[in-house]
Amino acid sequence: MKTDDVMESASAVADEVQALRREIHAHPELGLHNPETQQRIVAALGGLPLEVRTGTACTSVVADLAGPDDGPTLLLRADTDALPMTEDTDVEFRSTIDGRAHACGHDAHVAMLVGAAKVLCDRRDQLPGPVRFMFQPGEEGFGGADVMMSEGVLEGVDRAFAIHITPNIPSGFVSCRPGPIMASADTFHVKVTGRGGHASTPHFCVDPIPAAAAMISGVQTVVAREMDPFNPALVTVANVHAGTTTNVTPETAVFEGTIRAVSESVRADVHAALERMCRHVGQAHRCEVDFEIQAGYPVTINHAEDVARVSRLVHEAIGENRYFELPTPVMGAEDFSYVLQVVPGAMALLGVCPDDIANSLEAPSCHSNRMRLNEDALATGVALHCAVALSG
Repeated sequence: MKTDDVMESASAVADEVQALRREIHAHPELGLHNPETQQRIVAALGGLPLEVRTGTACTSVVADLAGPDDGPTLLLRADTDALPMTEDTDVEFRSTIDGRAHACGHDAHVAMLVGAAKVLCDRRDQLPGPVRFMFQPGEEGFGGADVMMSEGVLEGVDRAFAIHITPNIPSGFVSCRPGPIMASADTFHVKVTGRGGHASTPHFCVDPIPAAAAMISGVQTVVAREMDPFNPALVTVANVHAGTTTNVTPETAVFEGTIRAVSESVRADVHAALERMCRHVGQAHRCEVDFEIQAGYPVTINHAEDVARVSRLVHEAIGENRYFELPTPVMGAEDFSYVLQVVPGAMALLGVCPDDIANSLEAPSCHSNRMRLNEDALATGVALHCAVALSG
């Protein structure tokens, strides 16, 4: 199928893509309930030869574009939700809602996929098979992909593809890798209980703070001394709380954080090692320990054949020097991982470093209150979606 002119087709819808992205950016919504974003997507798809339906368990949108019945069905996915944080940029279309911001680029994901739908509808006679457009809320910790899967979004799907923007790659460049591309994400929660009392009489107390401090130090030892350094894991203690004043030994100390891994075996090993260490350290300090892990997204694992296809298509359709293989996985997490557990496919990263930042490594990253992106790269994302769909 012809893919060498998709950049031209993508550029033709670039203004519409930018306008939609800015409208969504200014009106961010959280979690699984994104009704205004859903309405904007449905309106943007209006008049196209698509079968559009909305979800019941969340404000999702699924749009099917018919192709040859005997061809493979490709799913293209974009996430729609924002983050519960304040945006500190000076762009004219900044968030109009305090405490909500599209600081992870999902507004761009939606706009690029709508643009791809418009281009592919014009070229539907070139499609090797049907295309399903998946607009998914609740990626930021709510498992919206899993919710949509329970409503049948993967029924009949043979392959899947998604793009995630990043300001920390030069604008217009695409990166991918076979195997794990993003980490699993779990949280751990530890409550250490001793016996409170006056801070001047520690012998009458069982102080939970030294126990918690030893556990926090031990967390790093678990990673550094029990895990294979060539199969990495990351554990971060992000919240610690104990006590209320200066002359009282508290009864409890609490700490919690995140666990990241790029293989399911290491993920399980870290879970077991952390619990063992915390319980034994607590016992040594005469404290009781409540230890809980809340499982989050699994490892996002790209399929090698689909990554090779992305590499080839970038060279053919985007530019000969616009692709590079990501050397290591990213320790962030994605619920597109659920999709790739069921059907083969890949997620690629699209660079959107702003023009006024010389070094992409210095650009405010996704989830930064100052994150911005280069909208010129959105046409590249549209073109890549279309090239994947037209390639068969």
